[in-house]
Amino acid sequence: MMKNDVQIVDLFCSDVSFGHSNGWIQNLDDFKKDFTSKKVSYKEIIQLEISELKQFKNTVSIRRSVKVAGLYKNQDFEMKLALFEIWLKKKSAWKLWSRQSVEIKP
Repeated sequence: MMKNDVQIVDLFCSDVSFGHSNGWIQNLDDFKKDFTSKKVSYKEIIQLEISELKQFKNTVSIRRSVKVAGLYKNQDFEMKLALFEIWLKKKSAWKLWSRQSVEIKP
């Protein structure tokens, strides 16, 4: 995502769900539309830690924190986020199925 490359969608399941820290929920079509319109562009994404990683068969859940910076509708933003992600193994590739983020306030 840091490269703002539209091929990022290859990492997502067709029924992916994104829950954002502001309460905004997106499906794959919403994400594609916003991503290609450059509504959001990322300057920096830094993983700070992985606090939990669990795997059961072809499913992995990850709790991690990241620092992100970028532009949203041409306004600068920077924040730390706690993420909970669920990844599914489809054939030989891991695909993001669900992601929820919460802002970590200082």
